[in-house]
Amino acid sequence: MSFNFPPPRPDEAPVALPQVIDRRRPRLLLSAARHGLALYRRDRDLPRLTARAQGQTPLDALTEAEARMESSRRSGGATYSFARHIELLIALLAEERLRP
Repeated sequence: MSFNFPPPRPDEAPVALPQVIDRRRPRLLLSAARHGLALYRRDRDLPRLTARAQGQTPLDALTEAEARMESSRRSGGATYSFARHIELLIALLAEERLRP
């Protein structure tokens, strides 16, 4: 299985990490998330990623979910999903761009 992510456009400014994402994430994880931004569709992805969050803003729900995923990654948890973690980081980066 291969993924053909479009390369970042040269005219786009580099994606800055939101303050909510700790800089101690592996580079490969963050790089995959940055490349996946081009494939993010808010109407499709956000409801799926925040389905369990009630009464929270999307950014708060994503932040909490990503923190749980990071904790699972660091502890070597059996339920850790690299793909899910990337999806959460993509959504966090995309939602951060939409903030005023």
